[in-house]
Amino acid sequence: MTWTFTDDVDVFLDVAGPSLAARPAESTVMLTVTAALRRHGPTAYGDHDPVMGWWRGANGEVAGTMLQTPPYPATLNALAPEAVAPLMAARRLTHVNADRATALAVAAHWPGHRVDEEQRLYRLGELTRPSPAPDGRARPATPSDRPLLLRWYAAFAVDIGGPAGHGERHGRAVDERTAEGRLTLWENEGVPVSMAGISLRLAGTARVAPVYTPPEHRGRGYAAAVTAEVSRAAREAGVDEVLLFTDLANPTSNGVYTRIGYRAVCDRLPVRAAPDGG
Repeated sequence: MTWTFTDDVDVFLDVAGPSLAARPAESTVMLTVTAALRRHGPTAYGDHDPVMGWWRGANGEVAGTMLQTPPYPATLNALAPEAVAPLMAARRLTHVNADRATALAVAAHWPGHRVDEEQRLYRLGELTRPSPAPDGRARPATPSDRPLLLRWYAAFAVDIGGPAGHGERHGRAVDERTAEGRLTLWENEGVPVSMAGISLRLAGTARVAPVYTPPEHRGRGYAAAVTAEVSRAAREAGVDEVLLFTDLANPTSNGVYTRIGYRAVCDRLPVRAAPDGG
C-alpha cells in the first residue's frame, strides 16, 4: 500500500483515470481539472506545476486520488481511510477539499483547522422548469458579450470567496466556452440579467458552473431559469448526469436548485490548517 505522485497529467490519468470514471459524479472536479491541464498545459491554473497522486490498496487497485494545482487546495477523492495518514506524511498539505469524512480525517492531523465552507454536490433528477417563468428568454453568449462576461466572472469569483484577479484565465474560459456554446445568458427586454455555464462532457457527466446574477437582478427567478435551460440542453445533448455544487450556507441557491429537480449526492468540505498550527 503506497502513494505515488507525478506532475504529468497523462501518467496520472493512465493509472487513475479508470477509478475516476467509475465514480464520475464524485470525481467531477478532478475530471474537469485534468481535462483543462491536458488542454492548456501544466500552468492552466497558476505558475506552479500541478501535483497528482494515487494510493494503491492491499489488492493493488487504486483506492484514492489527490490533485493539487497551487495555490488552490488539494482535492482528495475516494480515499481509503488507511490512505490518509500516509498522505499527510508524504505531502505537506495545509488546505484540502474532500468529502466530509476524509476532510475531517485530514483535519485531525492538524493542531488547529478551519472549515472554509460546506459544499453540496447535486445531480439532476427530473427537470422541472420554473413556474411561473420569469420574463425574458435564454440565448447563447456571443463574442460581443465578452466585456460583460469578464466582469461577471470576476464578480462571481469574489462572491464565492475567491480572488478578483485571474483576468487571463477568466478570458480564456469566456472565449473557450463562448466558442463551444457552453455559456448561456438569460436576457429580459434585450438586457442580459443572468448567466450559466457548463463544463465539458467527461465520463458521461457535465457540471453547471458558474451561475451568476448581478445583485440588481436577483430575486426574480433568472438564475433558476438559466440553470434549467443549460441543464435541459445538456440532457438533450446526451449527458448522463448533470451536476452542480452549492454552498450549504446559502439556502436561496440550494432551494432554487432543488425546486428545478436537483438532488443531493454528497457533501464536501474545504478545510485548512490554522496558520500558526494551533
